[in-house]
Amino acid sequence: MKCSESTIRVAIGGFGAIGKRVAKALDDGLANLELTAVSARDRAKAEAYMGENFARTYCILPLGELAEVADVVVECCPAEYLAKVAAPVLTQGKTMIVISVGALLANPQLTALAEQHGGRILVPSGALLGLDAVQSAAVGAIHSVDMVTRKPPHGLNGAPYLAGRGIDVAGISEPVKLFDGSASEAITGFPANLNVAVALGLAGIGPDRTHLEIWADPGVVRNTHTIRVKSDSADLTMTIENIPSEDNPKTGKITPLSIIATLKRLTAPLVIGA
Repeated sequence: MKCSESTIRVAIGGFGAIGKRVAKALDDGLANLELTAVSARDRAKAEAYMGENFARTYCILPLGELAEVADVVVECCPAEYLAKVAAPVLTQGKTMIVISVGALLANPQLTALAEQHGGRILVPSGALLGLDAVQSAAVGAIHSVDMVTRKPPHGLNGAPYLAGRGIDVAGISEPVKLFDGSASEAITGFPANLNVAVALGLAGIGPDRTHLEIWADPGVVRNTHTIRVKSDSADLTMTIENIPSEDNPKTGKITPLSIIATLKRLTAPLVIGA
């Protein structure tokens, strides 16, 4: 199908649990948006999956080539590949939707590229709530931002912070606080778990000043984030309990839905929120 002039071409970098869900929504049909390509580690498996679940198959391209066939590229790949997929997009003045928000801290050149070439970096709310309210409060003065994250122990498996300290959370029987510090410190030790904390920091007073606690809690079955913001305009207290994805317990089911909502905002005649 040939795109009309008003249709936005979308490519997806990464075809795991998040990428598949977003790609499926585009394949099913989103107004004025069309999927043009995906990137996948295993081309044969991706083609087979699309053949069984999608109305049509799509081009499978390397991460660095997605910008050539899209106006908007969605990053759904491991954080270490962010620069590889994003740099060509931003250099061409196009739009990059980033879910590995923590990787933006390690790649400040991407924001510079966007500014230099007229590109845009969009960060969905992901597994967090209230970012619009925090951004609004940040126009005034925010005094403090505190976040407490509680996750089922298995949802923290593989975190470099735990591996580097020889911490095994598999057999714990009561809540254990694993980390107490800033969001910018946490993301290096929990890169697959705490993008939400960095997003909160970027929306508010910065990741360095955003205080974070991380708990392994066998008493919870959902990834739970509680946020408290004190500012000169409002005091905010928010809690979200995310249902983990069946394919990847480190990711909430709401994360791909947040990306889909961000895509829909690109062409919607009515947009709610900041």
